[in-house]
Amino acid sequence: MDKAKTGIWGLDDVLAGGLSKGHIFLLEGAPGTGKTTAALQFLLEGARVGEKGLYITLSESERELRDGAVSHGWTIDGNIEVFELLPPESLLDDDQQQSLLYSSDLELGETTRQIFEVVERYKPARLVLDSLSEIRLLAQSSLRYRRQILAIKHYFARYSATVMMLDDLTAESADRTVHSIAHGVLRLEELAPDYGAERRRMRIIKYRGSKFRGGYHDATITTGGLNVFPRLVASEHRIGQDRITRSTGIAGFDALLGGGIESGSSTLVLGPAGTGKTLVVLINVLAAICRGEKAAIFIFDEELGLLVDRMKMVGIDLHRLSAAGQLVIEQVDAAELSPGEFAHRVRKRVDEQDIKIVVIDSLNGYQAAMPQENSLILHVHELLQYLNRRGAATFVTVAQHGLVGDMKAPVDVTYLADTVILLRYFEAFGAVHRAISVVKKRTGSHENTIREYRIDERGLTIGEPLKSFQGVLRGVPSYAGMMPTMEEHES
Repeated sequence: MDKAKTGIWGLDDVLAGGLSKGHIFLLEGAPGTGKTTAALQFLLEGARVGEKGLYITLSESERELRDGAVSHGWTIDGNIEVFELLPPESLLDDDQQQSLLYSSDLELGETTRQIFEVVERYKPARLVLDSLSEIRLLAQSSLRYRRQILAIKHYFARYSATVMMLDDLTAESADRTVHSIAHGVLRLEELAPDYGAERRRMRIIKYRGSKFRGGYHDATITTGGLNVFPRLVASEHRIGQDRITRSTGIAGFDALLGGGIESGSSTLVLGPAGTGKTLVVLINVLAAICRGEKAAIFIFDEELGLLVDRMKMVGIDLHRLSAAGQLVIEQVDAAELSPGEFAHRVRKRVDEQDIKIVVIDSLNGYQAAMPQENSLILHVHELLQYLNRRGAATFVTVAQHGLVGDMKAPVDVTYLADTVILLRYFEAFGAVHRAISVVKKRTGSHENTIREYRIDERGLTIGEPLKSFQGVLRGVPSYAGMMPTMEEHES
């Protein structure tokens, strides 16, 4: 099927190529959702490929349309004509009011006649009619409105034009008359969270004779137009990758993991605040860079400058690695970025720059960008599956509530990860220590022991298994071995 691209790359992806040529499509949404912006992009894309476009406006003025285009850096000229359809002056004159006919009857007929005349004059390949709310108000009844839209549809069919009709849903929003007439129905929505910027999303309600990606797709409006971020479906990306075990660069860590971390796998690092979750994953990033691989870190919680300074204290220069092109670091604002846009950013980095290590720090910040916990789990599942199929090793950190004792994560995603690394505080001999263990690993064997680790200016040091303690994971262990002497304790 021959399709007309909309000029919005994400929407074309969702529509499997664009809008079927020669058909009528309905783009509906409340005021401010981006309908006019999308319509202008549709016409500009047509002009780019040499197709004549026509914008018939019943609501906005031509000047408002051109000003809106300029705000995005566009110029409406050449193959695009704007026709501002205004009510006849005679119908606005009190002396010309009819006694037997409602003025709406005259206006509806006159409006339709003018639409037909301008289409006859320009014979466009792409047409935008903005908006149907004006025609619905003039029709006054659902029957007359349906007949009028059918008449317009059959007239447009003569010229094989691809038509985009806009509806702002301000008049009888429950009326779905055009849904059955249009070849396809697209809906734009705007959501207002309790905190942060508004969120936009798009859904394809109907598309006759063509496949499309269903569900909601996040959208944004920036300088340059409407952006649609297709919902990530991991099953569409099946790329064969050999799983190779990669060393962490620390012998004790490798022993704990049964050799290291496999490529094309996901690792979840759990622990309370301050246990070194970020350092644990950065150790793996550093090892990958030493092997000649590229890595990407997406930071939700910590301020980027603070992270760079903190890592310098343990011998890791993130700024130098970033300047050398070996490491990509992005600060993510959960209050401003939608989950769909974030998934797109990750995909783009991995695909375009051949990233082999991806770090999401942390899932707590990712959760703040999600309206519902169930949606978070689905998002994370699709993203991890996609990265696994691209051969990337993914590390996700999760901060648990509390410091010792019975701690819980804000959301349980342990079953999604291939490897789960657990970090803990424990008290022994009047001091606070840290313990690390691997509680799950799908690919290969791993140690069932619990090892103590230290963080100092040398970085991360992992010691021998804690065989003389019981209850380390509870945070208050009991000593089962010989009590050390003062000299042994000090050493």
